[in-house]
Amino acid sequence: MLIVAASAAATEEPTVLIFGDSLSAGYGIEVDQSWASLLQTRLHEQGYEHKVVNASISGETTEGGATRIDAALSEFAPDLIILELGGNDGLRGFPPKRMQANLETIVTRAKASGAAVVLLGIRIPSNYGTRYSAQFENVFRQVSTDLDVKWIEFFMEGIALNDNLLQEDRIHPNADAQPILLDNAWPIINATLQK
Repeated sequence: MLIVAASAAATEEPTVLIFGDSLSAGYGIEVDQSWASLLQTRLHEQGYEHKVVNASISGETTEGGATRIDAALSEFAPDLIILELGGNDGLRGFPPKRMQANLETIVTRAKASGAAVVLLGIRIPSNYGTRYSAQFENVFRQVSTDLDVKWIEFFMEGIALNDNLLQEDRIHPNADAQPILLDNAWPIINATLQK
């Protein structure tokens, strides 16, 4: 019985867990158009056996993520976590230090479980003030440096100011933007999986 269980576990596909907010949850578009679905396709095309689990929730904050990371680790036992949280903290004006502490909690617990982590940085509109915006954006750099995780500065690069790639709310990426989101994140995902 134990031998059968062990061999079954050995043949399970490794898991990539996307842990984010509406930018990764496929808000306002068909699920199969989302960058998470496109990632699954690309992984298979590149010869990876990983399955993608998307545990992103629209409206999620870093505090919400810190609250549910243990359950997600327990349920999915991921090999890699793609962490895309913070945008909602910024839009609500939450203190950057609190956001950083929450992200550090998520990364630390993920790494303690044996999962690798990559971090997708976000920027906020300039009307929040240059001082707050700078502090907000620096959080991702600091978490990456302090906890030794690969990151990209701006997940929405090439999309954020292009109305052709945004939904009517001018915040959420549309279906045409999803391949660009994947291309933005792919280099650090690929590099981490190749380790």
